[in-house]
Amino acid sequence: MLAIRLQRQGRKGYPVYRVVVQESQLAPTSGRVVAYVGSYNPHTKENNLKTAEIEKYLSNGAQPTPRVVKLLLENKVKLPDWVKKPANDKQGKIRFADKLRRNQPKEDTVQEPVEEQPAEESETTTETNTIPAVVEAEPVKNEEPINETKNN
Repeated sequence: MLAIRLQRQGRKGYPVYRVVVQESQLAPTSGRVVAYVGSYNPHTKENNLKTAEIEKYLSNGAQPTPRVVKLLLENKVKLPDWVKKPANDKQGKIRFADKLRRNQPKEDTVQEPVEEQPAEESETTTETNTIPAVVEAEPVKNEEPINETKNN
């Protein structure tokens, strides 16, 4: 059975795809291709398809992959009734949605009134919080120099 699929080309980190018709049991990279029927660049969303050849292979029973079906629908290629069309309403499921910040209950921030202290207490606290002056230490002097060589 034939398959219409994408074959990766291009350099590392910048893929460009060929649209190929190939035996479905073969890997896309095997090199044994029946026909090259187009190309697709996912970065520029540009695609060049040979619609007449694609319709010929589809009428003979070639199975397109889901991504190729999307490309064919964008180019308004007539698809047979047996081709499954991809669902457009597919939504990703968010794991652990209850941990998201937007789903957390909002906390009411109530500020407590600050009590003013009498002036006498604030003056006494400033006196007790003074930092003592730094005393410089004198370097320690060695009385005997250390000789590395021994005299016999």
